[in-house]
Amino acid sequence: MGRTVSNLRPLAAATVLALSLSGPLHAQADSSRLTLDRIFASGEFTPELLGDARWIEGEPAYTRLEPDSATPGARALVRYDAASGRRDVWIPASRLVPAAQLAEVKAGLADGNTDIVIGTHALLGKDIKFKNLGLVIVDEEQHFGVSHKEKLKSLRAEVHVLTLSATPIPRTLQLALTGVRDLSIIASPPVDRLAVRTFVTPFDPVTIREALLREKYRGGQSFYVCPRIEDLAGAKDFLDKTVPEVRVTVAHGQMPPTVLDDIMSAFYDGKYDVLLSTTIIESGLDIPTANTLIVHRADRFGLSQLYQLRGRVGRSKLRAYALFTLPAEKPITPQAERRLKVLQSLDTLGAGFQVASHDLDIRGAGNLLGEEQSGHIKEVGFELYQQMLEEAVVSLKAGITAPVADRWSPQITIGTPVLIPDDYVADLSVRLALYRRLADLEDEREMESFAAELVDRFGPLPKEVEHLLQVVAIKALCRRANVEKIDAGPKGAVLSFRDNNFANPVGLLQFIQAQGPSARIRNDKSGQKLVLLGDWETPVQRLKGTTALLRQLAGIAEKKAA
Repeated sequence: MGRTVSNLRPLAAATVLALSLSGPLHAQADSSRLTLDRIFASGEFTPELLGDARWIEGEPAYTRLEPDSATPGARALVRYDAASGRRDVWIPASRLVPAAQLAEVKAGLADGNTDIVIGTHALLGKDIKFKNLGLVIVDEEQHFGVSHKEKLKSLRAEVHVLTLSATPIPRTLQLALTGVRDLSIIASPPVDRLAVRTFVTPFDPVTIREALLREKYRGGQSFYVCPRIEDLAGAKDFLDKTVPEVRVTVAHGQMPPTVLDDIMSAFYDGKYDVLLSTTIIESGLDIPTANTLIVHRADRFGLSQLYQLRGRVGRSKLRAYALFTLPAEKPITPQAERRLKVLQSLDTLGAGFQVASHDLDIRGAGNLLGEEQSGHIKEVGFELYQQMLEEAVVSLKAGITAPVADRWSPQITIGTPVLIPDDYVADLSVRLALYRRLADLEDEREMESFAAELVDRFGPLPKEVEHLLQVVAIKALCRRANVEKIDAGPKGAVLSFRDNNFANPVGLLQFIQAQGPSARIRNDKSGQKLVLLGDWETPVQRLKGTTALLRQLAGIAEKKAA
């Protein structure tokens, strides 16, 4: 998900930044034997009797974890080339790395001695400097927020960015679908991989006991995930009383790094049957023997979170099971119910893109530009903004930088709903087509013809549609009168002119004088505004009054122009 890097030869002398999910498990993997076990468990490499080392398939080289001579207690991933005798060292950067070793990494990045750095969110800190950053690879992109994305943009303008995720966040997916980012989908599952059987059920101690014992007696392990750290103690007591036959260990992100490292290593070695944890196992954890997942209070998790959690099991050739429990006596929110229904229906392999698409539909695309909501989206609506964005992307790719036409849009506030209701036009694609046609209407004759077509196709116009047509007509009048913004309320209207300019100032002054005390010019920080007092209690009165006012101003402006 991101820009396609077609040629990496120019990046040979540049620094490559690889970001992984910030979380204890990902970070500790860089400093434990567990990393190598995960890397070589896939079968791409064959183990040799070299302790923790592994031969690299097809190459006279092997890798191993060994103590870092510069930092006591730290370990680094080292690659040995048996033919040339070359020794390459990969040093991680995360919160679990000792301060002395982290300082060494920072110094190497600043002076250009480090070619590749692998780390977590720590690499986006203010004290991290890069001499020549060429490529950024972001793994588990869904865990990087807006501030992290903006930081990545500010690193270097011409940097190549490659983001990877099974469930991209709605904002990233939306950028890819509109053409702002390039998109590549890999939906082919590994050979012999079986889909995870998914069950959504109320919390039942008997069901949980049966699931955990079933996994234990077939020689496997289980995950029990809670949404909050404070839930772990109660869950531990529950498991000890309900399933005393299984060995349970607890892990969460607030544990000391060394303790967490020992717990995960012990679980990986099979010393425990159940890992009771928070969402720190959500991404990147690969334990082939763990094939049962139980999620406590699944209604408190997001859709992508649940999909990522389900992906922690079933990573071998055995059938895996995922049990999402809900409170037995409390109702869940409609949004949570919708998320769980989607997840239960998409239980096939490689369904990450479909899950992300449903997540986009449920949550919306959100903020596409910067940390603040785009004003254009608020002004014209999401569908029309989508069309405008696609047109802008196509123009930029074609080398067209100048706008095709001056189609500025006035801001109109009347205080009444203006839309085409679902019960009037049920088909979404038809509604979008009608909105696009409305955006191109200019004069009243076209709008009358459009309204007659709607009556003929769909029946009498609802009030919302009538008001929508009137607002579109007012927008056309605003462009003629150079009115940029109009706010109409029960006591009248306030108008702002675009660039504080009116085509016929003399005519405007005569109009204000003719209105008497009900019209005046007000100065504020944003410029001069025309205030017109009136008794417009209802939305219908405001629409009629605003239309009559704009007709007069448009006539005055065009009289001068003629």
